[in-house]
Amino acid sequence: MAQLKKYQMYINGEWVDSENGETFDSVNPATGDTWAEIPAATANDVDRAVTAAHRAFTAGAWSTMLATERGVLLRKLAEVMKEHSEKLGETETTDTGKLLSETRWQAAYLSTYYHYYAGLADKVHGDTFPIDKPNMWTMTVREPIGVVAAVVPWNSQLFLVAVKIAPALAAGNTVVLKASEHASAAMLEFGKVFEKAGFPPGVINIVTGMGDPCGAALTRHPLVDRISFTGGLSSAREIVRNSAENFAEVSLELGGKSPLLIFDDVDLDNAVNGILLSIFSATGQSCVAGSRLIVQEGIYDELLARLAERAAGIRIGDPTDANSQMGPLATQAQLDRIEETVAHAIENGGTLISGGKRPDGLEKGWYYEPTIVACPHQELKIVREEMFGPVLSVLKFKDEQEAIALGNDTRFGLASGVFTRDIGRALRVTKALRTGIVWVNTYRMVSPMAPFGGYKDSGHGRESGLEAIYDYTRVKTVWLNTSADPIDDPFRMQ
Repeated sequence: MAQLKKYQMYINGEWVDSENGETFDSVNPATGDTWAEIPAATANDVDRAVTAAHRAFTAGAWSTMLATERGVLLRKLAEVMKEHSEKLGETETTDTGKLLSETRWQAAYLSTYYHYYAGLADKVHGDTFPIDKPNMWTMTVREPIGVVAAVVPWNSQLFLVAVKIAPALAAGNTVVLKASEHASAAMLEFGKVFEKAGFPPGVINIVTGMGDPCGAALTRHPLVDRISFTGGLSSAREIVRNSAENFAEVSLELGGKSPLLIFDDVDLDNAVNGILLSIFSATGQSCVAGSRLIVQEGIYDELLARLAERAAGIRIGDPTDANSQMGPLATQAQLDRIEETVAHAIENGGTLISGGKRPDGLEKGWYYEPTIVACPHQELKIVREEMFGPVLSVLKFKDEQEAIALGNDTRFGLASGVFTRDIGRALRVTKALRTGIVWVNTYRMVSPMAPFGGYKDSGHGRESGLEAIYDYTRVKTVWLNTSADPIDDPFRMQ
């Protein structure tokens, strides 16, 4: 057995073990083998990290740094990220099973996020007001909030780190990152890259460990001023309860059950490629995965036949192999849940169109075939619940109104897709869908300039875009008396 790679946490500019020396294992999903040892943070470790971040915010070099200087450091981070994208991608692939072709590309592309917010660092400003009082100059200034607790899941963690810390740092905050216990290594490798960029100690701190005590201690800590969380509903509810202890501002991105509405006037080749992109890229392990396919009855049979043929041809295998088109699931628990849910759908009237089992010849690792299930109605678990895997449920509709109703009939509201050649229909349906993102005749596009976030149980708040940097600031109102005369006696009645 190969020697385990041993990681440390990053606190106040130093690499440290957990207080009690405890660790947990990280498993390579492609092989099922343990490959790394991760520190299990205690509540005291978390306190050290938050205290370091608070000190950096209130008293360190970061606290007096000009916004333009923050931008310079973020640009440096962007360049270092690009230089180390190969190593970052390799680590994320080993830890999560995502294709190396994607993780390597994504790590390099994320430099654009740091460049974007570097440019915004000195563009945040307040306003002046034509106030309704004589001799008063009234204005607002925007100031950083303070210590940000950023809690990130295992999937696309480098991307999710970027959309949180880039605007937070540009605005002048400090951050404590909490990595997922399912895959922490890529974030710790990112810490090494961050260190090379030259930020002062305490600006970024990275802790690893379980939800309790690590996550709980972080999100209820009295010195935490804002919480940015990406993950599942049950964890989000705990975080909201924890925030009652410190009244931290909270933003939540909680995944989805995103619908793709395919109308019968569509370009079928484009629609098929869009569907494959939406659900089988990243092995379906994306919060915006288009896992609910809703197809107009006139093209239903032909579209499913094309999809089944393409899905059966997807090459599943080692995520480090350039020929692989889909890798493993990230955890054994996901695989078990998907197998149970697909079986339940078939037992309750669903028709298996493609996949539905572990692929032949891949006995090691947590692989599952790209799976398509035609569903008789929307009440099956496979339609209602987020699978976080390569599983597509399919429903049929007659007209535009029914398509919209089916698309909105979910507790989630993160993303959706609309495929049609009719621009009027595209605009009507886009307006009617209750989702934070709508892709029309495309899917899964992201940019640092475009806000990202959802409605309903998909959470609240937005990441990326101009709005994000303002979400990491507070408004202070300043009243300035310009009169040379003394203030009137407040006890003399006029």
